[in-house]
Amino acid sequence: DAGQKHFGAVACSVCGMLYSAANPEDESQHLLFHNQFISAVKYVQGWKKERILSEFPDGKIILVLPDDPKYALKKPQVEEIREMVDNDLGFQQVETKCPSKTKTFLFISNDKKVAGCLIAEHIQEGYRVIEEPMPEGSEGEKLMFERQRAWCCSTTPEPAICGISRIWVVSVMRRQGIASRMLECLNNFIYGSYLSKDEIAFSDPTPDGKLFATHYFGTSQFLVYNFVSG
Repeated sequence: DAGQKHFGAVACSVCGMLYSAANPEDESQHLLFHNQFISAVKYVQGWKKERILSEFPDGKIILVLPDDPKYALKKPQVEEIREMVDNDLGFQQVETKCPSKTKTFLFISNDKKVAGCLIAEHIQEGYRVIEEPMPEGSEGEKLMFERQRAWCCSTTPEPAICGISRIWVVSVMRRQGIASRMLECLNNFIYGSYLSKDEIAFSDPTPDGKLFATHYFGTSQFLVYNFVSG
């Protein structure tokens, strides 16, 4: 410690990014992400065709469709949000297979910020995650193993309708049920049809995404799909 104001890993209280304050490259990457985050999460109130699916004491969920007017889809709206989400999740910047068939669900907090984003797309099949035995140890050790272990899925396809291309919640509002509430709104994915959990598949999930999916579906053997190659 050479007397600098901050030393070691620092978590930004605004954008949530973990970076080293003593590392110029880390600080530069944080500044870029921080500015992108601030721009992306601002919600422009008053979209003419705002579709409110659900309202809660802490915010609301709206739906944005591909054929919505450009004020909703062009930067700095849904496209900028998607780019920011991809950066936060560590995804390569890749377009969805069929943009005209995607639906974007946004959780808007009471302070007019985009606190959650779920991008869903039509798919035809998914693959079941293969469950592996959990080693002996403490709960903390088991959780660490679950986060770090490699995992694989079956090569036998199963029918699926809805693919979760991306699901994200701002770090300061996680564990408040926002992701689960956005998933519950997927009944609006196909008009007039109820979507069961067995018809939903996740794209290659992050370790936290895998833990969330396991909790939401009640099993670690949920369906996955590759949203890049199809």
